[in-house]
Amino acid sequence: MTETYVVIGASLAGARAVETLRADGFDGRVVLVGAEHRLPYDRPPLSKEVLTGQKDPDETRIHPAKFYSDNEIELLLGTRATRIDAHGRRVELVGGQTIDADKVLICTGVTPRRPEIPGIGLDGVYYLRTVDDAISIREQIGSQSSVVILGGGLIGMELAASARACGAAVTVLERDGGVLRRVLATTIGERLARMHMGCGVEIRMNARIDAIEGDGHVRRIRMADGSVVEADLVLVGIGATPAVDIAEASGIEVDNGIVVDEFCATSMPNVYAAGDVTNHPNRTAGGRVRLEHWQNAQNQGIAAAHSMVGRGAPYHDVPWFWSDQGETNIQVAGCPHRADRVVWRGDPDSLEFSAFHLKEGVLVGAVGINKRRDVRMAMSLIDKQMRPDAVMLSDPAVDLRQVCRETAGTGEVRV
Repeated sequence: MTETYVVIGASLAGARAVETLRADGFDGRVVLVGAEHRLPYDRPPLSKEVLTGQKDPDETRIHPAKFYSDNEIELLLGTRATRIDAHGRRVELVGGQTIDADKVLICTGVTPRRPEIPGIGLDGVYYLRTVDDAISIREQIGSQSSVVILGGGLIGMELAASARACGAAVTVLERDGGVLRRVLATTIGERLARMHMGCGVEIRMNARIDAIEGDGHVRRIRMADGSVVEADLVLVGIGATPAVDIAEASGIEVDNGIVVDEFCATSMPNVYAAGDVTNHPNRTAGGRVRLEHWQNAQNQGIAAAHSMVGRGAPYHDVPWFWSDQGETNIQVAGCPHRADRVVWRGDPDSLEFSAFHLKEGVLVGAVGINKRRDVRMAMSLIDKQMRPDAVMLSDPAVDLRQVCRETAGTGEVRV
């Protein structure tokens, strides 16, 4: 009898999973369920090229429409799955319909965190998660706009750079004492803050908001210190939470995401999960971790599909992500926060340097500012838990390929 595999979440992870199921030779029924009405698309361009009008939304599609019909992948878009009944082997949908399912993959991703601030529901307050969000924001930003961004993390600073590129006056309100501190060292965050301020972005640290005010539409933000920040548009970028509703409703184990093993399997038989929503074991992180990274979503979606068809292998990618902020490219590999020492390669006061993060001599992370190649080359050393020579790492005159060769030659691997 023909089996049916259902993938919940028409995301990057979901799209790569259905692609892999067919590539692995699965010839049963494949159903891709997505809450949005759009074909699966890449999200990184939303805060950059789509927001600034450099890229049409349709250009973000992961596959053209013909791919799904050619591969006999059924699309249920604009549909939300609510529960998985493993015993009855079915997925329940909003409205009471069900889909027979022998195996299920959950790729529901994350949802933007919504702060409890008076006035947060006014018109003109936006969250960026979908293509439609990006289009709506783009239509509101103009050269005379006053844009206030809540949050100085990666998404907040990407939005700041894009809004400035559109000619808007931009103010970033960050509760912490510095921007980008959750993902980068304080020194790097401070350097990037100066870069943004040099481009005309106003950044307020230790910012506390009393209320968002307006006349139906946002007009201003009243701060706890009594000051007022004028705003035509407020963009909220204070992080995201894993979309675990369907897992909780189905009795699947949840702990800061859907808990999976190294084969992407959940606590429910024949149910898997991949992407931003998962809490998975990662040897680079030294334990369990939930990653909101493009690479993880893609590769874990592929790994989960392999597991579904019986070709699974332990998933253990080195975490890696990037952020484009204006003309500046930031790349991060591994888990820099685990380090007890940072080795700088290049001038940290410039906008072209790398920072290698060591823990007891083992390379656990790398950050590159306009240094893509350095980070990519470091990933192999991070994966193998190697102990590179710090003096060689810090010397820009020494080719990193030589560092890799000599480190690999020592055989110094931390067990």
